[in-house]
Parts: sequence; structure tokens; C-alpha cells
Amino acid sequence: MSVMETLLLACALAMDATAVTVAARASGASRGRRAGWRLGWHFGLFQGIMPLIGGLAGRALLPLIAAADHWIAWTLLTVIGGRMIREGLTGEQEDRTYDPSRGWSLVMLSVATSIDALAVGLGLSMLGADIWRTAAVIAAVTAALVGIGFWLASKMARLSGRGMNLLGGAILIGIGLRILITHLRGG
Repeated sequence: MSVMETLLLACALAMDATAVTVAARASGASRGRRAGWRLGWHFGLFQGIMPLIGGLAGRALLPLIAAADHWIAWTLLTVIGGRMIREGLTGEQEDRTYDPSRGWSLVMLSVATSIDALAVGLGLSMLGADIWRTAAVIAAVTAALVGIGFWLASKMARLSGRGMNLLGGAILIGIGLRILITHLRGG
């Protein structure tokens, strides 16, 4: 793969993680530089590890995961998105300490947004691509785009307030639906 192809692939894989970050930050649920660093680190880490797992596991792993990966991603994103929408509609946060950049929510979001990178790793291994270099580029690009998205969303959060919970939740559910529909259609 050329450098340009690798960068384009990395940007494409980073889009879901960046959108989730924008939603989490703009809603006000994730605040401060530490939240931005956590999101960038974890999303980058998972986006980098998944192609390695896919590439190293080879053909044996894909049939096992392919049957359920879209359902897993959809469920995780819908649960978290639904929680954000509920908070936006009621005006109350179920748990004032809830922050998607922490704990199991962060792990679930990291997995949900990086499952497609697993299949990419499998495809790259079949092409004979340098999976280690490609995974490193994917991780770095994801972390950078998530950081930029977090910063831009912090500017948006000042403008809106509660409505951003609704928008953020809708974005997460929309990403989950896109993943589900794409896989169910065979694409």
C-alpha cells in the first residue's frame, strides 16, 4: 500500500471514533483536556490493535466475528446514544459523574468504533501489506483526528448546552444504524 492509501484508510477508519468524540464532548458529558487525551489514546489504541488482531488471526477469526460484529457495535452505540438522548429530553443526568471518556463506557465505545478495523487487518494480511506500519498509522491518525474533533466540539458545547445531548445521542445511534445496515446489506 502506498503512503497515501494508508493515510486515506486511516482517516476512513477514524471517522466513527471522531464522531463519537464530538458527540461526547459537545454534549458536555466529557470535559477537560484529560477527557480528550483519554478518548484520543483509547480510540487510537483500539484502532491500532484491531487490524493487528485481524491480520495475525487470519482467516479463522473473521467468520466468527463477522456474524455478530455489526450487532455488537449497534447495541453498544445505541445504548450509550439512548442514554444521552434521555438526558437531553429530561434535562437531568441519570448520573452526574457519567463520562463516556471513562471506565466501561470508554472501552465499549472503543470496541464499537474499531470492529471494522479488525476486518481491515484481515484484508491487509491477505494483500501482504505491512500490517505493523499500517496499524501504527491508523492509531496515530485516529488519535490526532479524535483530538481535533474534541477541540472543535468544545467550541460547539459552549453554544448549545442540553440540545447537544440530543444531537450527540442521535449521532451515536446513527453510526450504529449505519454499521448495522451496511453489514445487513452485505456491504
